[in-house]
Amino acid sequence: MKLHTHEWGGGDRTALLIHGLQSDHRTWRVIGPALAARGYRVIGVDLRGHGASPRGEGATPADRYGPEQFAEDLADTLPAGATLAVGHSLGALALWRAVDRLKPDRVVYSDPPFAFDRPGLGPEPFVVFRRIGTRAFITAMHPGWAAEDVDAELAGLAAWDSDTAVGLWAHPELSALPGAPAVPSLVQLADASAMVTPEEAAELRRRGYEVRTVAGTGHCIHRDDPDGFLASLDGWI
Repeated sequence: MKLHTHEWGGGDRTALLIHGLQSDHRTWRVIGPALAARGYRVIGVDLRGHGASPRGEGATPADRYGPEQFAEDLADTLPAGATLAVGHSLGALALWRAVDRLKPDRVVYSDPPFAFDRPGLGPEPFVVFRRIGTRAFITAMHPGWAAEDVDAELAGLAAWDSDTAVGLWAHPELSALPGAPAVPSLVQLADASAMVTPEEAAELRRRGYEVRTVAGTGHCIHRDDPDGFLASLDGWI
């Protein structure tokens, strides 16, 4: 499936930005221009079922949305051989499964739910949030967000097919920590991450991943602290 993309800048180096569940390319409204200012041509993508990209096809959510389908779409849409690829949350999961086809020089997995099938994680809260995610609710959840980030969250929710969450969790057999990294890879964690346990972080380090925590941030590191997000990529951008 060919996905909708948005670009910032026109530098000689290419950076790919892949958003998380419920969002779209607008979640990168600060990071995209910041990377463009550093000399990148930045390509933000809308995953299937998100933003302006097509919805999945099939009889059930499991048919329409799964980790491998998200990954295949990235390979079908984005250029191979980018200098940098960054995936947040679901975007990190999809990027990991597409990295052998995209072949970027370096990868950043931002608070990635590699092992998404675990107690306390599931599709229900996301589906409910689709209904109750008002401006007041989002602002209360994220008091440090700029008004523009709240706007982007509301726009992303309005354009989102909540079956993406249902379909994702219908594939528990694909929930696992990755093996050794195919390219130099940074795992960037929230403080403290609900996606990666301390034991999993230690195992990822053992397998060859750089692991860094951005102090004082929640799951959406790039919106909670854009400067901290970028500072944690020292040596990677």
